[in-house]
Amino acid sequence: MECYNDFGTWLRSQFPFKVQKISVDGGFTCPNRDGRISHGGCAFCDNNTFSPAYCRQGGKPRSISEQIEEGKRFFSRKYPEMRYLAYFQSYSNTYAPLETLKRRYEEALQSDGVVGIVIGTRPDCVDDELLDYLARLARQTFVIVEYGIESANDATLRSINRGHTFECSRRVIDATASRGIITGGHVIIGLPGDDEEECIRQAEVVSSTKLGILKIHQLQIIRGTRLAEEYLRTPFHLYSPDEYVRLLTRYIQHLRPDIILDRFTSQTPADMLIAPRWGLKNHEFANLLANHMRATGARQGQLYTPEAWRAT
Repeated sequence: MECYNDFGTWLRSQFPFKVQKISVDGGFTCPNRDGRISHGGCAFCDNNTFSPAYCRQGGKPRSISEQIEEGKRFFSRKYPEMRYLAYFQSYSNTYAPLETLKRRYEEALQSDGVVGIVIGTRPDCVDDELLDYLARLARQTFVIVEYGIESANDATLRSINRGHTFECSRRVIDATASRGIITGGHVIIGLPGDDEEECIRQAEVVSSTKLGILKIHQLQIIRGTRLAEEYLRTPFHLYSPDEYVRLLTRYIQHLRPDIILDRFTSQTPADMLIAPRWGLKNHEFANLLANHMRATGARQGQLYTPEAWRAT
């Protein structure tokens, strides 16, 4: 029996064929970059770390269809019968007028072999009209909406220039899931201000939402970001792989038992990464974590205490 609810296993249960995400750059921006909320973006963020080169040509995004075809060429060499999820990943992929969003999502869904979409965005970039549209779309095809939560601590969110509160995340996650849309979230472990005990507290808080899927990443210091400037000026603690394994094990034990866990690490290109330099691929770290959990008898949700977060 698995120690936690693995996303890959869950995804295989949703489709009768192998499915792969293809990253798509929709040409969007963010409200804390364009001045609506702030400038400069989140302190930790450089979207180039997860925007494949095939998405752009001459500094501008290719068409959605071209990006998907380029991504398919890469994966189809190994798996000719593969099907795909168009993953709108870079920036805030609901930050545009609804008609623009419809055109881009539906262009992706019309591409041969695409069986669904994953939309990454911020919780302050959706409204009821958009959620109603996505609910209709989710009745026709496979849809995941993934929100950047990052932290459940408002002081931490302010310090990283996030531009929204955790209550904003909670409200939108619950509104999305209540419409029958598969709802994901993303958190970063190790942000300045979120020590180990605070991270464990947040596992219970995040679990109190209607979140269905959770993606967890270690904090990485990326060149050119505001957080990099702070780290180089006054270095702060970053977790080693062993420390992160132990902390994640505790975190997962405090998560709601039914949440699907998508990822535990992120890999920034070496020329963009300042620290920590682990030298581990995502699957290698996942093996370390699973082995540690088995060795210690740890399982997802075994320390989860519903409503305990309200007392903190």
